[in-house]
Amino acid sequence: MINRVSPFIIIILLQAMISCKGPSNKTDPKPNFIFILVDDLSWTDPGCYGSTFYETPNIDRLASEGTRFTNAYAACPVCSPTRASIMTGKYPARINLTDWIPGRQQHAGPQPCDKLIPKDFELEMKLEEITIAEALKKSGYKTFFAGKWHLGQDSIYWPEYQGFDINKGGWSTGWPQGGYFSPYMNPRLESGPEGEHLTDRLTSESIQFLESVNNDPFLLYLSFYSVHTPLQAKEELIRKYEKKADSLGLNQIEQTISDKEWIKKAPPQGTFVERIVQGHPTYSGMIETMDINVGRILDKLEELDLEDQTIIFFMSDNGGLATAEGSPTSNLPLRAGKGWLYEGGIREPMIIKWPGRSIPGSTCDVPVISTDFYPTILEMAGLDLMPGQHMDGVSLVPLMERGGTFEERPIFWHYPHYSNQGGKPGAAVRMGKYKLIDFFEDNNVELYDLESDIGEQHDLSEKREGE
Repeated sequence: MINRVSPFIIIILLQAMISCKGPSNKTDPKPNFIFILVDDLSWTDPGCYGSTFYETPNIDRLASEGTRFTNAYAACPVCSPTRASIMTGKYPARINLTDWIPGRQQHAGPQPCDKLIPKDFELEMKLEEITIAEALKKSGYKTFFAGKWHLGQDSIYWPEYQGFDINKGGWSTGWPQGGYFSPYMNPRLESGPEGEHLTDRLTSESIQFLESVNNDPFLLYLSFYSVHTPLQAKEELIRKYEKKADSLGLNQIEQTISDKEWIKKAPPQGTFVERIVQGHPTYSGMIETMDINVGRILDKLEELDLEDQTIIFFMSDNGGLATAEGSPTSNLPLRAGKGWLYEGGIREPMIIKWPGRSIPGSTCDVPVISTDFYPTILEMAGLDLMPGQHMDGVSLVPLMERGGTFEERPIFWHYPHYSNQGGKPGAAVRMGKYKLIDFFEDNNVELYDLESDIGEQHDLSEKREGE
């Protein structure tokens, strides 16, 4: 015989089950975001990307806790356009911001060796763009910016007018006007005690923000001025790396070269050299100071019990400075550096730590670019995508999960300018393992297989012509 249960009893049991689960409309808390952007850091500068001279234990620690991308790119070989691409999710060419602001031509004037008239470009990121900070702020996020901005000469284009509640140090220029030691000569950052280090100060401001957020979701955008020129470091670190270089015998070998054909052709001829050995003591000290401050952020998250709720992005805005202005770092095996469309100018160290989702210590070889951050952050936050805004980015969320991928796509660069570092006007596209560069001066085209020739030494354009 089947025992029948009273409908009244069933209703009571269901109500009890629902009450044990809590409110039915409860949603997961929004994740926090920290975006660490380093200036001029080479793909090969961190230890986790191959450096055996620089000491980056905290960046390496971040990589061991997240996903390290091996084919990550900046949208431009110089800073301002890449920074705009992160903020807008659009290629620099789409917003006509294709060179650093105000550009070599306006800063120093055209050079006699320039064969082309460089293209005019916008000198600010327009207020009509809905930045990733504005999108998050609209959804209840507290937003904080510290460091280098370089996206507009007029103050109306600075961080506080582009979605950030707080701005510590972001203004028109792309390098620290007062150097890396106080006084800073920065209208958005009060100088500290004489001798205070800028990188330390920006991190201290960021930590104060972390201590103030309570339970509110936040975006902390820490944009170091390091390791951009001027080359300045703490004296004790300079001495440390002088001794290290000496102990390794680096002072007994040639550290730069200038006899490569592509260097000889760089206008104006005879002014550029390429560093082939990492070992510059001052630059090394700048990297260590930056790395120590990455560690301070990681430690503070742990101390505040925010580690599991905070997604961390780490990236550089363009390649390392390897061919000019002191040539302080080597990008080898990559060719050239900042200001060039070769891999040394655009391939970047990039790490994402997504607690509970990214596989600790994993790598991702899929080509990605700085326009991808915008839709990635929105999807991670559970917010609607904004296709009319981040038109040139795709979400990297599928790549963060085991075995995930997405459809292969072309990646583009458009740099119709002469750079301070010897680069010439041109454009490039990568599709799969192949990368094509079109130099505008002479309509010369070069094609490389990056899987077998990461150093771009073997031009395949004539072999593949007509295929």
